[in-house]
Amino acid sequence: MLVPTISLPALLRIKPGSLGRLGIYLKRDGYQRVVLLVSHGLIESIWSHVERALVEAEITILLREEVETATAEAALELLARIPGESQVIVGLGGGKALDVAKFVAFLAGKPYIAVPTSLSNDGFCSPQSSLKLAGKRKSLGARLPYGVVIDTEVCLHAPRPLWLSGVGDLVAKLTAVFEWRVAFHVRGEPINDLAALLSDSTVHQFLARPAYDIEGMKPLATALMLNGIAMEICGSSRPASGSEHLISHALDQISERPRLHGLQVGMATYLMARLQENNVEVIGELLETTGFWEEIRCDPFVLTEWRAAIELAPGIKPHYFSMLADAEARERLMAFLLSDVRLRNCFV
Repeated sequence: MLVPTISLPALLRIKPGSLGRLGIYLKRDGYQRVVLLVSHGLIESIWSHVERALVEAEITILLREEVETATAEAALELLARIPGESQVIVGLGGGKALDVAKFVAFLAGKPYIAVPTSLSNDGFCSPQSSLKLAGKRKSLGARLPYGVVIDTEVCLHAPRPLWLSGVGDLVAKLTAVFEWRVAFHVRGEPINDLAALLSDSTVHQFLARPAYDIEGMKPLATALMLNGIAMEICGSSRPASGSEHLISHALDQISERPRLHGLQVGMATYLMARLQENNVEVIGELLETTGFWEEIRCDPFVLTEWRAAIELAPGIKPHYFSMLADAEARERLMAFLLSDVRLRNCFV
């Protein structure tokens, strides 16, 4: 049997002040000519800090481009302008820039360095790029970054809802792995035990210190990064994404005002935990401790949209096993929306 080849990050820096040392890290690994792809609207002090760090390390920025739209078409247009002599592509900022940079680097056959400035989801270190293709959201194959550089001080100063979004995306691993095991028993879908264990462990690692402070940034950043590696190990999104993500994707399609990915996923995770009778108190209390529930209650979701999203969710990936394919399961989720005490005041 052929053993699949996987790629893993070789450069990892998760600590305060790492942004200012990015040039040093790249120079140590022999990179002197870079392409820098930056989130549109990123605070000037952040990207100028990075540019200064690169210049001080005598690294040449061959192209600096702001990424405004995360589409495959925009990525291909950008690919055509990547200088042939560039050695590495650096993505700086939020999800759009990182997804585009990852995909462009994959197509160009060049190493990619992920430099997220917030911790809103696990996409910065996943083997996929979430891009729109012909107007539809697609998960396009890519490669894990060669390097991940996270300045925890910069992440701490990002808006708090982005951190809560990261918490919501992380806690989803508990219900995703549970559903993966159900898929094995129902359909014989193979499970990679290492990927499942790694994904589960990341949540419990964060549970040890779920704090919104400089020390609390590292456990969340590390946990989200390791979830990307779990996906790479097994060759699918199963250890990180289940029906809770399908509900969020459905909301993205039908909601008049979709929220941050992780806020939708975190809420859907709690619902799936109720359905699975799996880690309900662990998930509910973590969302309470971190202020997740308070954030949602300050800006409630629309109940009718969630009902519609639950019905739509199983069709998002028709060939993907989902517990929501069962009509009775969907009816139970609908009931939880109204009866669960933790969800009180989370909907209008």
